[in-house]
Amino acid sequence: MKKIAVVSATRAEYGLLSPVIKALRRRESSELKIELIVTGTHLSDSYGRTIGEIDDRIDHQIPVSVKSETESDISANQAEVLVKFTDLFARERYDAVMLLGDRYETLAVAIAAGNTRTPVFHLCGGDTTEGALDEWMRHSITKISYLHFVTNGVSRKRVIQLGEDPARVFDYGSTSIDNVLQVANMARDEALGSIGLPDCRYALCTYHPVTMEGGSVDGQIAEFLEAIKALPDLEFIVTKSNADQGGARINELLDQAAQEIENLHVYTSLGVRRYLSLMKYAEFVLGNSSSGIIETPAFHVPTVNIGDRQRGRLQATSIINCGTSREDIIKAIEKARSDSFRAVCRQTDGLYGSGNAGERIAAKAIEVVEQGPIDLKKKFYDL
Repeated sequence: MKKIAVVSATRAEYGLLSPVIKALRRRESSELKIELIVTGTHLSDSYGRTIGEIDDRIDHQIPVSVKSETESDISANQAEVLVKFTDLFARERYDAVMLLGDRYETLAVAIAAGNTRTPVFHLCGGDTTEGALDEWMRHSITKISYLHFVTNGVSRKRVIQLGEDPARVFDYGSTSIDNVLQVANMARDEALGSIGLPDCRYALCTYHPVTMEGGSVDGQIAEFLEAIKALPDLEFIVTKSNADQGGARINELLDQAAQEIENLHVYTSLGVRRYLSLMKYAEFVLGNSSSGIIETPAFHVPTVNIGDRQRGRLQATSIINCGTSREDIIKAIEKARSDSFRAVCRQTDGLYGSGNAGERIAAKAIEVVEQGPIDLKKKFYDL
């Protein structure tokens, strides 16, 4: 029997993996077993214990620390992930493990797979995010991985440039577009009512730490909040930050501000279906999350992308990049709300696939596993 593992540590990651997991499950049989491994913030009360949002069978739960206040916290978390997943992979002997993205715990899982000679099938390699530590982590995971499922043609070229054989690099698009087409199915009043808001004009926001800059996040969040206070005609629906270093501080500041700013509404997690449904009807999406770059343009909704966290990603014409000051943010929002820019957004072309990535990734992963033992002695592909 062949076994493929899929690992998820965060709410956003699971949302992107979900179309692939569902497609793999449909192919499960007595000869092929799919195992979902849940870890990280999914199991943390501080980050909403989002395991409750997982609508699939969970085969393993691996609790690890998600404390992220210092560099030592991040390294300690990685060490714990490395040991626990090495033990799991050594015991289960998977034919492949599927990982997505660029987070620090994902890198530790990839190293555990490498140490146990478990082939890694990697999603979302080749992207660039120059303002985040994710940048070098993502490329490191690429070099550990055997099979690559990128989200666009530019990223495919980068993965090949890193020495990976083009025959093992597949551009099937982003699974986020699968979700846009299949999951964002709540009506506007239903989505708003589910978080206790009446019909209103609103923006959807997420603000993560810019980890390559270091230092305190207090100043940037203060500017962000000042911009929100300057726009009382809009409600701002904000999802909390992830477990990067500085994320806990951002969440603390957001919780404090929500008690003082009437048009600020803060939620630990909205779930994929509700989050994307709210995105569909938003005036604009604000912050520095990759969802503003990848999913939002597919809805023809404007994105105001703050700062450098996502710098380097392939971007649609519906995205406005701005600085981190109150003035820069307000100026960008004014542009996003203008009739002329909304007309641009209506004509925006998607850059991340046609919405069938999950099926194609699952089919190729199974095909490669069923062909027989994978030879991990990769030859460096020279351009």
